[in-house]
Amino acid sequence: MSEFNKREESFERKFAHDEEVLFKVLAQANRMLGLWAAEQLGKTGAAAEEYAKALVEQDVASHAQAGVLSQIHKDFSAARVAQSEHQIARHFEEFRALAEKELKR
Repeated sequence: MSEFNKREESFERKFAHDEEVLFKVLAQANRMLGLWAAEQLGKTGAAAEEYAKALVEQDVASHAQAGVLSQIHKDFSAARVAQSEHQIARHFEEFRALAEKELKR
């Protein structure tokens, strides 16, 4: 195998690894955001877990983070929970940073 082919394979493996880590970080951040949102909505126990799980599944199916944030904002509006889209996005970024730290351990 030529040196060029070895380098190419190495870059491909690194890219695949980085994408897998990113997927795990986003899934964990969405789960944490979902649990936080469930708490704001007054959900506890199994209901909170189901809410968070549904958000993670929605994100995986649509590949659109904005969809998760929008869904939470809609749910908050319907339940009269005072949180702006910006505040929800800020919480997501905090959970994303926490998820990255946890996965690096």
